[in-house]
Formats: sequence, structure tokens, C-alpha cells
Amino acid sequence: MEYEILGWPPDGPKLPLDHERFSYAGKFVMTNTGKAVAREGDGIVAAAAFNEDRTDSATLWLRYVTVARDRRGEGIGPELLGLVRDRAKERGYDRLRIAVNNPYAYEALHRVGFTYTGETTGIAELVLEYPADCDLETPAEAESYRAGLAAFRDRDLTDDERAFLEDRLERGPPVPDVRDDGR
Repeated sequence: MEYEILGWPPDGPKLPLDHERFSYAGKFVMTNTGKAVAREGDGIVAAAAFNEDRTDSATLWLRYVTVARDRRGEGIGPELLGLVRDRAKERGYDRLRIAVNNPYAYEALHRVGFTYTGETTGIAELVLEYPADCDLETPAEAESYRAGLAAFRDRDLTDDERAFLEDRLERGPPVPDVRDDGR
């Protein structure tokens, strides 16, 4: 698997994705967002789009993250987000933010060091942030992790999502992989 940043905002490339394989495919043709991809052979298997916060140039928002439907659950998304995180830090961004709408994305972001801020967007997505301003392995962080996951309990979830959610609530936060290894 190869991971690559294709461009930074505001001059990102158009990235046409197959709408049958990727969620949010239409969002990747915008050129005002940066893009990153995971490739296997000649094919893209995951993509991320990101841009600077309109009011804080030190903050980068991850706007859309998508993994090919047939490749979800393999850890490709967190690996791609780790690349974006590391390169954003190198470019001088102080923090990264993302709003997530499902427990799978929530878990994936925690695996790369994002933490729940306690905030939601207007459309009820949970806001996560990196770098965390607390120790990711403290009891307080475990409670914050569970509080964010618990917010999904009242949502319309599939049986698989509900089982995943309950398992993670019992188990607690994943051990974050926040290495910067020059991927």
C-alpha cells in the first residue's frame, strides 16, 4: 500500500472517485481542498480531503475520509489519516479537527490520536481534535472516549454498528498510534 499527499489547500487536485465504491465521491472533485490517497497498484482504495479553518489558519479540518466499500475494516483509513496528521504537523498546523457521524470513524480517529472535544456540529456530528491537550491513556481520556461513543447510542444504527459500539464502550479506548515515522 502506498500513501500520498496529492496537494494542499487551496490548490488541491480534482480526484474523481467511483460513487459506487466510495462514500462522498462527489466531494473529491472540489479543487479548494487538499487531498491524500492510499493506493494499491494503480487503484485508489482510500482518500481524504482537508482544508484550513476559515477563522484559524493554524487549524486544518479533515472534511471527508472515504475507504472503498470492499476494503473497510483493514486499517487503511487510520493509516491514511496518520499520514495527513504527520504532514500537517510538518507544515506548521497546530491542530487538526474532524467531525464524525458514525462509531467506526470515531474509533479510527482515536487510533491515530484524535480525542473527543465534547462538541457537535449543527448536524450532530461529534468533533474530534489532534493534538490532544491531555494524556491519551489517562482515566479522564477513557471517560471522554466513552462519552463520545455513548452519544451514538440514540442514533439509528445498524445491528453491526450497535454491536461494535457496545463492544467498544465495554473495552475502552484503543491504544493510539501517534508515531511520526516519515511514511
